Amino acid sequence: MKSNILKIICIFAAKMKIVIDDKIPYIREKLEMLADEVVYKNGADINVSDVKDADALIVRTRTRCDESLLADSKVRFVATATIGYDHIDVDYLKRTGIAWTSCPGCNASSVAQYVESSLSLLQLEKGLILSDATIGIVGCGHVGSKVKAVAERLGMRVLVCDPPLGCDGFVPMDIIEREADIITFHVPLTKTGEYATWHLADEAFFHRISRVPYIINTSRGGVVDNTALLSALKEGRVRDAIIDVWEGEPHLNLELLQRVYIGTPHIAGYSADGKVNADNMVIDALCRHFGLQHPGKIIPPSLPSDFHYSGSPLALYNPLQDSKALKEKPSKFEFLRNHYPLRRESF
Repeated sequence: MKSNILKIICIFAAKMKIVIDDKIPYIREKLEMLADEVVYKNGADINVSDVKDADALIVRTRTRCDESLLADSKVRFVATATIGYDHIDVDYLKRTGIAWTSCPGCNASSVAQYVESSLSLLQLEKGLILSDATIGIVGCGHVGSKVKAVAERLGMRVLVCDPPLGCDGFVPMDIIEREADIITFHVPLTKTGEYATWHLADEAFFHRISRVPYIINTSRGGVVDNTALLSALKEGRVRDAIIDVWEGEPHLNLELLQRVYIGTPHIAGYSADGKVNADNMVIDALCRHFGLQHPGKIIPPSLPSDFHYSGSPLALYNPLQDSKALKEKPSKFEFLRNHYPLRRESF
């Protein structure tokens, strides 16, 4: 009986075609164990003809998955190897019976690493005494909760605002606006509803803040009004900023890029650990949906054998290196994302 089931699975897999963003790393070997045909293509270039006879589509944020792409296709399953899914028309997929999945929490530890390294740099280079500082965390989901743990470990006073969660101990936004020395955003991008986050940090927000804080955004570019942030920096209402996500990516406000302390090309969650977490979540969901035999877990690559860990978070990751590369060549935003070097969260 078991051999018959495996035979059916193998026959089904042999007929399967998967189209995938070619910049998703570490996943190829496992995918090619599951499908007879795997097509790798730049995410922004995936088009109607590519997916017409595909069974599954695996993307990142650069592929808009909606009716215009999928209407005449065989696609029955869409996975995005990202936490966010504002590039997926969820309503359309639901109406047409196309299953979909994202990877919630996959790179939460990677983003927390980015924030921890950035906080270390604020102390080392900007003179901010972290143990005397108050951090305001806006959004306490997978990422925000890990950033909260980092800040508490560093001895900071921590304020958390997340109205949709409504947990005990959280504070309203106006408390963060009045009392925080650092305000960091970890929310999804939503444009409608009671808790819409589009331009959550807008011109009015920057006029309400009291402590001349540092601003950190690693969530989505549209959460912070980039024009308003630039004005706030010029007018001295914001001390400095650390920005990983931008409005209009990959076309940035170049004046803002050069003005911020750290400006990176949407790579806060790009550790190898985070990417492998996403890969494994995609493989798990793909196998569940199509009833495929699981090919086994993907393991992140090791750091070079001569790597020496000094004990500082900056030894594992220093965001100033990514910032320098982007500020020197802003036109290479996509190249820097797509050819990101090995980064590990542990050694």
